[in-house]
Parts: sequence; structure tokens; C-alpha cells
Amino acid sequence: MTLIPIAINALASLIAVVLLGGFAHWLGLGGDVRIRDADHARALAQDVQYGFDPVDVIVDKAGFGALLRDAEGRQMVIRRAGARFAGRLLEPGMDARLDRQFLTLGSDTSPFGAVTLNLGEEAQIWAAGLRNLRGG
Repeated sequence: MTLIPIAINALASLIAVVLLGGFAHWLGLGGDVRIRDADHARALAQDVQYGFDPVDVIVDKAGFGALLRDAEGRQMVIRRAGARFAGRLLEPGMDARLDRQFLTLGSDTSPFGAVTLNLGEEAQIWAAGLRNLRGG
């Protein structure tokens, strides 16, 4: 007799979880958020700093981040932060490390953190461009 209330409680909990999952899906919550292409990265850059007009864009191979350069020589990095994206202008003299096709920017001690981007064969080109970096 005591198993029936336990079974009803478990079934009600299961139904509630399924309903909440369906509601979250209907609202568009969660999911795998990535940068789709260069145009998406440009739109994200506008969200970070209005007026930043990139002329060169490279998106990480997995879509987790991007590097953008404007006509003035300023560069911005955008990275995924949970279900959203965060970005910042890169400063001259910042930490940058190149490892084959991977470019790591920043450090773990900065508030923004380190960002590692898989830029493929263009990683060397973008790493070299950091030498001519202009401040924001």
C-alpha cells in the first residue's frame, strides 16, 4: 500500500520535468550557441562596442570565438560565455601565444580570461598582426 503514493509522486515528478524541458525548448533556452559566420561575428562586435566596423574577421573553427580587425588597426576578440558572447578590444602588449593552428590571447588572471581559438592555417597571420596592434 505504501508503494502507490511513492509511484504517483515519482510519476508526477517525471511529468513535471518533461513539461519544464518542453517549456525551456519552446522558449529557445539552452542549446549549443556558436558563432555561425563572419556576419554573425560582426553583429556580436557591434553589441560589444558600437561603431566597431570590422574589415577582417576570422571565426574559430568550432564557432566558440572570433577575432576581428577594423580599418584603424584595432582588434577585438569575442568568445562564448555561457549561452551568450562576450568581447573586448585587444590592448598592445597583451599575452599572445601561437601553437600551430591555435592562438591563445590574454591570461587566466585577467577578468576576461584566456581565449584559445582554432584559426587553422590563418593563425600565424593573425598572430603576426598582433605586433601592429593599436589600442582602443
